Amino acid sequence: MQRPPPGRTVTVSTQGEAFSAFVPAPLPPVPPIAWSADLRRRFDDALVALGRLDAVSSMLPNAALLLYSFVRKEAVLSSQIEGTQSSLADLLLFEIDEQPGVPLEDAQEVSRCVAAMTHGVDRLRGGFPLSLRLLREMHGVLLDHPRGRDKTPGEFRRSQVWLGGTRPGNAVFVPPPAAELRDCLGAFERFLHDDPEPTSPLLRAALAHVQFETIHPFLDGNGRIGRLLIVLQLVADGLLREPLLYPSLFFKAHRALYYERLNDVRAQGDWERWLDFFAEAVQVSATQAVHTAQALLALVAKDRGKLASLGRASPSAWALHEALQRQPVASAAALGQRTGLTPATVNKTLAHLERLNIVTEVTERRRGRIFSYRDYVALLNAELPQASGAPSGRRR
Repeated sequence: MQRPPPGRTVTVSTQGEAFSAFVPAPLPPVPPIAWSADLRRRFDDALVALGRLDAVSSMLPNAALLLYSFVRKEAVLSSQIEGTQSSLADLLLFEIDEQPGVPLEDAQEVSRCVAAMTHGVDRLRGGFPLSLRLLREMHGVLLDHPRGRDKTPGEFRRSQVWLGGTRPGNAVFVPPPAAELRDCLGAFERFLHDDPEPTSPLLRAALAHVQFETIHPFLDGNGRIGRLLIVLQLVADGLLREPLLYPSLFFKAHRALYYERLNDVRAQGDWERWLDFFAEAVQVSATQAVHTAQALLALVAKDRGKLASLGRASPSAWALHEALQRQPVASAAALGQRTGLTPATVNKTLAHLERLNIVTEVTERRRGRIFSYRDYVALLNAELPQASGAPSGRRR
């Protein structure tokens, strides 16, 4: 169905140059979404996949053990979309104060993405509503690193931004001018709270992501906050107990199409093709997360069986094994702090785990040794493409 673009263009003049900026209309779309049988089926499949993922989290004895790694996967992938080089291994090393294999600033950016999601989920669990204030707080956390501190962390922009090109006049897309932000964001927040009309949670997440990206309310970090918002909304609306979904895996694998579908909404009002793409992203990502979770649980069960052969050393080995599930790359000292075991017991137990091919030392040094839960890390990395190293060419 052909519909008018979901917004209006305004002429803006900056530094002697006139250009057009796009101001999106409030949500929900007018005219309403044209729900074909295929599109409804796609959304039904996505909801079933989310239900399976949520069921996995409810069956876990300790969901935090998987949550640590899955949140980091989403942060790595979302940051790679923006051109950072950091891999999951780099992030895990950075978080234990080891030198990653990429520029330190890249690892810092990904670490702050993890912190932003953690902050948002913690606030929701504390009863704070999903709101513009929460998004500003998350943005402040996200940009709390050297490369972000001059981008007004935690504040909506007061100047024009653009995507692609060297200036607004030759940009691929120009979001609304700063003077329009207050009205745009006010309507956006009302939509998050089911005003002017109730919207089903998965549809609301799909529509809100496009609207947030179109408004582009921050000087930097919009793409990452916008993708974190997807998972945050699903948690806030009760579709997921834990933020175990990592949709950026699908978005990164289909990055050109991801941006094309966003632009098709702005240029042609083509919400239906965006919704089809979004629902597929959720369905595929949730299914992949379930498979990874099941593989990790099977590995943990198998390795716990190996540890039973250690006799009196088994309790210490089980304690270290659980700590490694929470942080699969860790120093011997950190494992001791987490488990309360003495350094001598930690070292002796790690020797047992090495002999059983559960952990591998990755440092080859006498002090400050680092160990990896080898097969656990391999399963986490199995889906992850390598960082392309190519910047996205977009101011995000």
